[in-house]
Amino acid sequence: MYPSADLCRVQEAFQRRRAETAALDNVRTIAHKAAAAWRAEGLFAECREQRQAQGRVIRADQLEKERAADERLDVASSENPDRGRSAPAAASHLA
Repeated sequence: MYPSADLCRVQEAFQRRRAETAALDNVRTIAHKAAAAWRAEGLFAECREQRQAQGRVIRADQLEKERAADERLDVASSENPDRGRSAPAAASHLA
């Protein structure tokens, strides 16, 4: 499981605060390095999340195209020649 960009930003800020308030030099050094690592991971996470979002949009478009194609095929292969030609509002009086 990969960390989210939000988590990475929170961890980076935490490490930066730790570096500012640390009394020992080695703690400051390690906190600065950790903040830099969280920043890099955050950039990777943002790219990964953008790719995933684009993939969802593409899949939704593909599913819509497939649904429309299936509907056209269903109407075209129907034995009833009038199927699909009536207005959708005409069926509402039957309910």
